[in-house]
Amino acid sequence: MKTLFSYLKPYWLIIITSLIFILMELSVELVQPFLLQKLIDDGIAAGDDGLVIELGLGMAAIAIIGFGAGIINIFFADHLGQSVGKELRDHMYERLQQAGLQDIQRFGTSTLLTRLTNDVNQIQLTLVMFFRFMIRAPFLIIGGTVMAFVVNVKIALILLIVIPILLMVLRFIMKRGIRYFGVVQRSVDKVNHVMRENLVGLRLIRIFVREEQEQKRFENTSNELRQNMLRAFRYTELSVPLLTLVMNIAILGILYIGGIQQRTNVGDIVAIVNYATRITGALSVVGMLITFYARAKASGERIGDVLELDIMTGKGMMTSEDFRGGIDMQHVTYRYPNGKIAVIEDFSMQIKPGERVAILGETGSGKSTLLQLMIGLFEPDHGQVLADGIPLADLDIKSFRKQVGFVSQDVQLFSGTIRENIAWGIPDASDEAITRAAKDAQIYDTIAKLPDKLDTELGQNGINLSGGQKQRLTIARALLLDPSLLLLDDSTSALDLQTERKLLDALKRYECTTVLVTQKLSTAMQCDRILIVEDGKRTAYGTAEELLDQSALFRAIQASQKQREATS
Repeated sequence: MKTLFSYLKPYWLIIITSLIFILMELSVELVQPFLLQKLIDDGIAAGDDGLVIELGLGMAAIAIIGFGAGIINIFFADHLGQSVGKELRDHMYERLQQAGLQDIQRFGTSTLLTRLTNDVNQIQLTLVMFFRFMIRAPFLIIGGTVMAFVVNVKIALILLIVIPILLMVLRFIMKRGIRYFGVVQRSVDKVNHVMRENLVGLRLIRIFVREEQEQKRFENTSNELRQNMLRAFRYTELSVPLLTLVMNIAILGILYIGGIQQRTNVGDIVAIVNYATRITGALSVVGMLITFYARAKASGERIGDVLELDIMTGKGMMTSEDFRGGIDMQHVTYRYPNGKIAVIEDFSMQIKPGERVAILGETGSGKSTLLQLMIGLFEPDHGQVLADGIPLADLDIKSFRKQVGFVSQDVQLFSGTIRENIAWGIPDASDEAITRAAKDAQIYDTIAKLPDKLDTELGQNGINLSGGQKQRLTIARALLLDPSLLLLDDSTSALDLQTERKLLDALKRYECTTVLVTQKLSTAMQCDRILIVEDGKRTAYGTAEELLDQSALFRAIQASQKQREATS
């Protein structure tokens, strides 16, 4: 929550102005019962019609002033809540863009979406409620009690006894509410997680006829959220009727004592009952605000977790504008967050500028992780990665990555046109450059057949394209950069052999270092050297001829693919 308070500092003028109008509105509420007492005792009871008119007009005038102050306060409170909410979202998104992937992966996509939307909205709503009601409530309780003593000390003692008891009850409810609403927010994460998985995998769910099972899974998660919400609200919603009950008993006490005391004026009793009613309303608001505060505190802690992520990019000061594509990994070890087993262990290898290297290995052997370590998406736990002999930790990572083309095995396209997707890294790229990259990626002929060609709109993540077409578009996006280092993470798996052969021939025209993760021996054989990875360790590295002597896995892959070719 301390982090969140820092977002209020730029709005100090709005906060002070809002407080002024709150005090104006509060003053009206505190003065009205006092004037009412004077009107009854000194005006009506004494038969002074002039005083009645004078006080009546005065009460009407200050009521209008209080109404205006309240309207202005609402405007400032809304402005403050929306402004702080926007800054929180912007800064959280910026921090996610700059944080290390290993840190981001600790959260998961669903919980990050919840924190960026639901949690920020909760903070916004709480700020509005705080400056509209929460500040008024304690002043109204204290001011109402003081004014009750001004009117009649003996009757006001009842309020002085009851209010501390109610405050202790509210404190107990608040502590329980904060704890339970933390559980509620985690349950919201689970619901969003299940919902996202089902929406993304809807096609697969229908193929495997898993609709009923997934429906039951969602209902169980949704029911868990319902149970946690009920448990949280059970405490917070109890506060309002409890406060009302106790204060009504206090009002009955005021009327009883005031009735026994023969010398008590009717105006005094009316005024104190009025103050008691206003204090009851303020305490009821406090009870409602406990719910908001409990949820906001839980949300604030979750937002703080994101804002406190370590920034990974731009750590070094050295630029790498003349990066030639050399990569050197020295005794690199890496574990996933909270992982006990090393995914990459004591790994060393060197790739020369302009060299073409293939990486072979079984699924889960660490091939994709190696590529991400090479460009600083992951930071090694031990060892270091060097680019042209310079440690990545010493480089301005942004200037380094601008010279890297990366194609992930998980194809990612964006809503927009084909042109916008290919030119995503260079938005102002010329049509000539985009066309050349598309031709080299073997996707241009497909684009040319479309009615709108490069201006064809893509659905979410290219849903209107085949797997091979999406892969070739992402390759075109990387080639447009004319990179010094090109990383292809199993990016030709959906291509037929003829298209893949044309693509590899086109890549030879690029003066860059190329690293390919592949499962196809025919692809690997076209590279200068081949790296064999097993269980996160380098077991062999050399030319195809050298690997036939060094690696049993390479020989097994070669025998398996030859047998498959003979069979087909």
